[in-house]
Amino acid sequence: MRDIRPTRRTAALGSAGALVAATLVAGAVMAPTASATGDRSGAGDRSGQNREMRGAAIAAERAAKAGIDWQDCPADWGLEKPIQCGYVTVPLDYAKPHGKQIKIAVDRIGNTGTKEERQGALVYNPGGPGGSGLRFPRRVTTKAPVWANIAKAYDFVGFDPRGVGHSAPISCVDPQEFVKAPKADPVPDTEADKRAQRKLAREYAEGCYERSGDMLPYMTTPNTVRDLDVIRAALGEKKLNFLGVSYGTYLGAVYGTLFPGHVRRMVVDSVVNPSREKIWYEANLDQDVAFEGRWKDWQDWVAANDATFHLGTTRAAVQAKWLDLRATAKKSPLGGVVGPAELISFFQSAPYYDSSWVPVATVFSKYVAGDTQALIDAAAPDLSDTAGNAGSENGNAVYTAVECADAKWPTNWTKWDRDNTRLHKDHPFMTWANAWMNLPCATWPVKQQTPVNVKSHKNLPPVLIVQSERDAATPYEGALELHDRFKGSRLITEKGAGSHGVTSLVNSCVNTRVDTYLLTGKLDTADVTCAPHATPKP
Repeated sequence: MRDIRPTRRTAALGSAGALVAATLVAGAVMAPTASATGDRSGAGDRSGQNREMRGAAIAAERAAKAGIDWQDCPADWGLEKPIQCGYVTVPLDYAKPHGKQIKIAVDRIGNTGTKEERQGALVYNPGGPGGSGLRFPRRVTTKAPVWANIAKAYDFVGFDPRGVGHSAPISCVDPQEFVKAPKADPVPDTEADKRAQRKLAREYAEGCYERSGDMLPYMTTPNTVRDLDVIRAALGEKKLNFLGVSYGTYLGAVYGTLFPGHVRRMVVDSVVNPSREKIWYEANLDQDVAFEGRWKDWQDWVAANDATFHLGTTRAAVQAKWLDLRATAKKSPLGGVVGPAELISFFQSAPYYDSSWVPVATVFSKYVAGDTQALIDAAAPDLSDTAGNAGSENGNAVYTAVECADAKWPTNWTKWDRDNTRLHKDHPFMTWANAWMNLPCATWPVKQQTPVNVKSHKNLPPVLIVQSERDAATPYEGALELHDRFKGSRLITEKGAGSHGVTSLVNSCVNTRVDTYLLTGKLDTADVTCAPHATPKP
């Protein structure tokens, strides 16, 4: 599953026709590999990795000399003054640093404090893979209070990762076709349903190769990490200050492994499990379990607020209404366009983010009360929004390309079928939708790599890890795994909470510690458990 919004993970249209969020893992996704030349040995191509690291050093030295030609942002980027935009040039293939180059779009806003208060640039990635970080400087122009202290000390810098948005964007299918609805119900009733979804996944993978084949071998997490180091150099920074959320935590984990001596301060929030065994197939299976748990949390909250929503006083009652809605939409899509796939896409934002609890429950409540149009408006695609649809298709293409290239995926359909059939029995909300979204990786047309072995090196400074205990997109075990691998790191756990992306929420126990670390470098002497942020009020 994947994030497609700047600070949130939300539904993306799966290649096989399922609308699903990812963590991405996309939600979830990604690991470095030994070599962009496509080593498949499993042991890693050490010489290939060394070539790429040498290429990264050459590109960084070049970028440090060139700097960034900052200008007012293009009008259609939606970034108001005084935010400035520019480009950083990087090699497509780091093993060939003098070969084909691509341009990475970056933006910034200067620190709001004095020259004496300034500590450099804070570079941000919101997740995905496929998410754009360009809206990060808007946390200053919109005066987001959680970020006010940090903005005094740091320039806020965002970027579009390779393949995303304004950075040599890739595509796998016509965007208008991508968003058309209704899609097939992701939960298969028959073997014929499964064969149809498998065909769609295979065709999607072929479409990626046809439309973007020259980019696909190089759409990996390690290459994005090398781009990040070149951006650091272009900014004139000797060391990187980095904030990564969701998939951005995996970028941070791999950066800390490959460039430990280049890290100044790093905050990772809502952590992708960096274990090589989890990237990416197993990570997506773990998501299915976690999403079911958080879906139940939301239903409990809806039931507790029955006086407002009138959807039932127990979780079972709310679930019964969901199943009734799903069955109705399957039999006859609402407005001709909202079937089960579109419903999952809309409703999944509630397990993702607490900020979606009230809006999703409100629309659901209206439907049950007889207002079908509110749900159609919320869940149906807008074919007139060609720019937004292009962005959604691009985000999904990058998600797929990175996850599929980062690691080796099962190619045997029997394994996919067995694993997802088993999981679906007890975790039906997201399992099959997530499976179809990731299935193109089973027939991916370029070589798949071996994930980087994430671990500390002696030059890596202490890293701050922030995680909610019941996160659906990036389950809690991922934070524990990275904490174990990054020696000297500190973990802040938001106990009993489950919203994805903790650092942007109002929780003084978390906020003050993030501020203190980024402003002074100081961490608590032990890990910290914080009470949850405030529960949404209807």
